[in-house]
Amino acid sequence: MNKIRKGDEIIVIAGKDKGKRGTVLSCALEDRVVVEGVNRAKKHVKPNPVKGVVGGFADKDMPIHISNVALYNPATGKADRVGIKQLEDGAKVRFFKSTGEVVGA
Repeated sequence: MNKIRKGDEIIVIAGKDKGKRGTVLSCALEDRVVVEGVNRAKKHVKPNPVKGVVGGFADKDMPIHISNVALYNPATGKADRVGIKQLEDGAKVRFFKSTGEVVGA
């Protein structure tokens, strides 16, 4: 079970975009995530008249290492560590380490 998943609200805790918040768009690899508005790069785009693409430069969100992001805890308003625990019924859930509350509940 991954501690950070698609759709989670995160905060960047290290790197050039430190302090930025965003939503996870995808988990690119095992150890990288693509976050909306974070780690943007300019990419060259070729014109394609068939698809209606003009060409030029486009901003693209690039993957960032999962160790440089932390889940955003709305109760505290800060970044928080995440743990995994198993409930009595056998289901595994993620929880915030500081408050103990279940993520997404």
